[in-house]
Amino acid sequence: MRAAGPVHDHPLLGMPVAVSHTACSQLLRGRDLGRIWADAQPADEFGAFNLLHRNSLLEREGEPHDRLRRLVAGAFARGHVARLGPWVRELADRMVADLARRVDDEGSADLLGDVAAVLPVEVIAELLGVEEPARSRLRGWSNAIVTMYEPATGPDADARRAGAERASAEFVDALRELAGHRRRHPGDDLVTDLLAGGEEGRVDEDELVGTAALLLMAGHEATVNVLGNGVLALLRHPDQWERLVGEPDVLDTAVEELIRYDPPLQLFERTAVVDTEVAGHPVPAGTKIAALLGAAARDPAAVDRPDELDIGRTRNPHLGFGAGVHYCLGAPLARLEVAAALDALRRRLPDLRLAAEPPRRPDFVMRGLTELRVTRWRTPGSPGGRARPGPASASSG
Repeated sequence: MRAAGPVHDHPLLGMPVAVSHTACSQLLRGRDLGRIWADAQPADEFGAFNLLHRNSLLEREGEPHDRLRRLVAGAFARGHVARLGPWVRELADRMVADLARRVDDEGSADLLGDVAAVLPVEVIAELLGVEEPARSRLRGWSNAIVTMYEPATGPDADARRAGAERASAEFVDALRELAGHRRRHPGDDLVTDLLAGGEEGRVDEDELVGTAALLLMAGHEATVNVLGNGVLALLRHPDQWERLVGEPDVLDTAVEELIRYDPPLQLFERTAVVDTEVAGHPVPAGTKIAALLGAAARDPAAVDRPDELDIGRTRNPHLGFGAGVHYCLGAPLARLEVAAALDALRRRLPDLRLAAEPPRRPDFVMRGLTELRVTRWRTPGSPGGRARPGPASASSG
């Protein structure tokens, strides 16, 4: 498709799609293209879902976006990532230690369900200061809400949409309750800082709820799928897993390569605010256009040997965190989580391998797994011993 052109019309999606790295980058950075929010319809049935998104940083443009971004960036700049660093690394190590015990006791365990899906929710909850009982419900809320981002097809589409609205309403109620509590009892968390404001001003309550929802859904979904897709890629490339185990200095570049190699977000839409073009393709005002981020990540014009997994790659212009004015504010926190989990895995389970073929989620926009069952390589007669993967592991799955 890239050889035929950088942008193609897609009748089933009802919009053109950019498939080259240059076109996707232009789409993400262009100020003639924006995230123009339109309420889910019928609007009276999706009040909470629409409130979350109408007040989200991601769905705003121009001065409303810039003002809210300054407020959120200012709150983040008060040291939350640095504050959370030791706690995140300790939490990841503890989770992987538990995973290793389950592998030893039961023969295999689900890395996705036991580590990848749990770690980011705990981190977001700690960042926001969410306590029980809401804390244990964050993952379910996020999973339900993001189903609205997929094409509304299939026999269960109406049920998924109704579930997303219920989850949105419960999330709104929980965050309003948290905001009220933090006004009376300030804490060392992002919600307290957003409510307190600073030189940049402060957010109103709806903006606080929208910001928290964005952090939950973007932080949870992206990190879960980077870890799931990434560990799967490493185990299918034993030489790269062995390199990570033996060379901890490549941890940072490994995080970037796993984001690039199998991106958690495959499609991102924007809307033309004026008549414009992307890579020569006309995009009239009001027209949606999508960036196929997985295609951009494999463009040989931007990435040397793009179909190879190379955790030591230094030139890596991936678009996994977006670009331009909407570049992800939570990128440093996401990198911290992924690095902490990978470091714990390479130390505690250096003989990690796949135990079964992992099933994919049946989604189009978000790319991830439903399970990642892992086990150890073992030498005969030595339950804790380590064996170097044989040729079969390289083609496993």
